[in-house]
Amino acid sequence: MSDGAEREAYAEAGVAGEQQVKLRCVKSMDEASLNGVELGAGTLPAPKDKMDAISDAKSGKDHQPLPKGRLNKVRRFLNGFGFTLALSWLVMHCLESLNDNPIGLSHYASSLVNWDHRREEVRHAFVASWDAYAQHAWGEDVYHPVTQRGSHMSPKGLGWIIVDSLSTMMVMNLTGPLADSRKWLHRSLTYDQDQDVNTFETTIRMLGGLLSAHYLSTRFPELASRRDSVYMTKAVDLAERLLSAYESKSGIPYASVHLGRKVGLPAHDGSASSMAEAGTVQLEMKYLSYLTGNETYWRKAENVMQVLDDNGAPAGLLPIYIHPDTGRFTSREIRLGSRGDSYYEYLIKQYLQTSGQEPIYLDMWEEALAGIEKHLIVPTKNSGLKIVAELPNGIGGNLSPKMDHLVCFLPGTIALGATGGYTVTQARKMPGWSAAKQRQIELAKDLIKTCWGMYAVTATGLAPEIAWFKATAEDLKPRPGDRAARATKDSLRAWKEDLIVKPLDAHNLQRPETVESLFMLWRITEDPLYREWGWKIFRAFEEYTNLGGGKGYTSLNDVNVIPPPKRDNMESFWMAETLKYLYLLFSPTDFLPLHEIVFNTEAHIFPRFKQNKWETGWQRKPR
Repeated sequence: MSDGAEREAYAEAGVAGEQQVKLRCVKSMDEASLNGVELGAGTLPAPKDKMDAISDAKSGKDHQPLPKGRLNKVRRFLNGFGFTLALSWLVMHCLESLNDNPIGLSHYASSLVNWDHRREEVRHAFVASWDAYAQHAWGEDVYHPVTQRGSHMSPKGLGWIIVDSLSTMMVMNLTGPLADSRKWLHRSLTYDQDQDVNTFETTIRMLGGLLSAHYLSTRFPELASRRDSVYMTKAVDLAERLLSAYESKSGIPYASVHLGRKVGLPAHDGSASSMAEAGTVQLEMKYLSYLTGNETYWRKAENVMQVLDDNGAPAGLLPIYIHPDTGRFTSREIRLGSRGDSYYEYLIKQYLQTSGQEPIYLDMWEEALAGIEKHLIVPTKNSGLKIVAELPNGIGGNLSPKMDHLVCFLPGTIALGATGGYTVTQARKMPGWSAAKQRQIELAKDLIKTCWGMYAVTATGLAPEIAWFKATAEDLKPRPGDRAARATKDSLRAWKEDLIVKPLDAHNLQRPETVESLFMLWRITEDPLYREWGWKIFRAFEEYTNLGGGKGYTSLNDVNVIPPPKRDNMESFWMAETLKYLYLLFSPTDFLPLHEIVFNTEAHIFPRFKQNKWETGWQRKPR
C-alpha cells in the first residue's frame, strides 16, 4: 500500500462507515496482489534484488552461479515469503479498521516496518514547517500559515520560533537552518526591549532553548561553530532580566517581567501567579548555575520549591494559584492540566537532573503520585478508561471528569520516575526495584491508553484540547477506593460513549504531550505498540494540518469536522516538541539515551550532572 493510500485508509476509518472501510481494504489488497505492498515506507526487495544480494555476498574463485532450476525455486520461495509478510501486514491494518478494538494490531508486525523512513518523514515535516516560516515570517515570533504572514510579540521580535526550534534542528542534524538561526541570533536578537513577557514561557522556551543549544553543540561536535558562544551569551543576558521576577516578598516569581526595565509584574487577574509556572523554572535556572558557577539562579529557583512546599498541601496536591507577596495559595482548585501540570513533572526531573543528589524532590514526587492515585484517578462509566480528574473545590469535594490534553505528560513522567529512564528490563535488575514501581508502570500504561483514546475516537484522529468523560456519580464522590484498580474494556464503541468533546474544546493546537509520553513509554517498556500509535498520530497531522503549497502546518478549530476548519496559527511547540518527540520515537534507542539526559517541559534537552558546589538549601517541614 502506498503512503497516500495508507493515509487515506486511516482517515476514512475515522469518519466513514464500516462498509466503506471494507471496500477500501479489498481494493488495497487487490492492488497489493498486482503491485506489491509497501511496509510503512520501505519495500520488500524484488526477488532479483534478493538473488543479487546473495550472489554479491559470495566471493572467491570457487564461486559458481546457482543452476537455473534451483535459482527459480529460490526466487519463487522468496517471492512467496515476501508477499506473505507484506500481505499479513496489510491484513492487520485492515482488521484494525474493521473490528472494535482501538488498541490496533499493526504493532505485532513492527519488525517489518522501515522505522528509519518514518523518522525521515517526520524530519521532512519539520523542514516543510521551517521553510514555510523562513520564507513568509523570518524573524517574526508568530507564524500564520493560512495567510502566510508573521507577527511580532515585541517591537523588535524575540526569536520565539527560532530559539524554540534550535534543539530540534540539532537533533535532526539540520545544519543549514541551524547556521541561519545562529547568524540571526548574532545580528538581530536583543532582550533590551520595551516589552513585558511571561516569566514561565520565556524561561522554558527561550532560556531553555538557548541552554539546550549550548549543550547539544558540545554533545554533537559536528554541529559546533565558532559562533556557538552566542547561546550562553544570550542565555545569561536573558536570565539576568528574568531574575527581577523573583523580587516578590515571598520569592514566588511574578507572572511577567519587563525585559528592558528589569521589573517583575504581577498577573492582571488578582495578582496571583500560576502554581505550575512558579514550579517550572528550576531545571533551567539550576543548569545555568551549573554552567556559570553563579549560585544566584539556583537559589532563586530553589526557594520557590520551599515556599510551595511549606504551604503543607495535603497529599502533595497543590492548588493552582499562589500569591507572590504572601506565598500562600489563593484557591482550592487542584488539577494536573493547565496551571498545575508541569510542577509535578519538575519534581521527579529535578531529582534526575542532579543524578539523585537531591532526594527531597523524589520524596515530593512520590507523595504527589500517591495523592494522584488516591484522589484523582477515576474510571469511565462504560469502558473503565482511567482518567485524571479535577478537584474544583480541593480534596474533600466532588471530582470533575474533565481532562486537558496537557495532562497526557503524566504517563511518560510516571514511567520515567519508575525506572529513571532505563528500560523496565534493566530497572528490574537494579537495587530498589519493587512491586510499587511495577504498579507505577501499569498505571502509566493505563493512562497513555486514555490519551490515545482522545485521538482514536475523533473524526480526524487528532485529540481535542479538552475532553470530558462519563463517570458514575459514585466514582465522582470524594472518597478513596478501588477506582484505579479496575480493568479497562478495550472497545472503541465504549470509548466513544465515554468521551465527550464540547464545541469550545474541540480545537487542536498541535500539542506534544501524548507523543511525549509515547516516546517515553516506548523507550522504557520497549513495546512497539507506542510507536505505532505515534505513527498514526503523525499521519493524522499530515492529513489534516499540512496545508501544502509551501505554507506549512496549522492548528485546527474542530477535530470532529471533515475537513477541519483551520486556526491560521502554527505553535512554536509544534517544531520544538511535537516533531522532536516523534522523531525520537522512530529513532534507534541508543540515540540520546533517556538515562543520560532530562527534557525540560518544552522538550529542550539538558544533561544530567553531579556537582559538589551546592547542597539543597532547605528541608521539608514535618507532615
